[in-house]
Amino acid sequence: MLLIRGSAGGTDLTGTLYERGERSPSFKGAPDEDAPYVWVCDAFYEVESGGQETTIGGRDLNVAFETPMPHGFETRERAIRAAKEHVRTQFARVGVDGTDVEIEVTRAEAEAH
Repeated sequence: MLLIRGSAGGTDLTGTLYERGERSPSFKGAPDEDAPYVWVCDAFYEVESGGQETTIGGRDLNVAFETPMPHGFETRERAIRAAKEHVRTQFARVGVDGTDVEIEVTRAEAEAH
């Protein structure tokens, strides 16, 4: 399992990339379980009222979260590229330039059950 973290504006967003042979979470909208790589991450956007109050890039704003939507990929490279783009897009949705987002990919151990 890989954690893909974007950092910008004083905050972070981390998603999980489940690799071939790892069990990804299953819930409504999950990709075909035969997909060898599954990306799962929050999505958020700015709202005028409600949501969660936060400060990003020195700006106070309210953000609302969408249900995480898993995406399946055939190759590790495509999955990582899409994950990085997803993270940059979330920051762009709240006014942070995607080029200002630092991306870190780290390996994480799956929880034992």
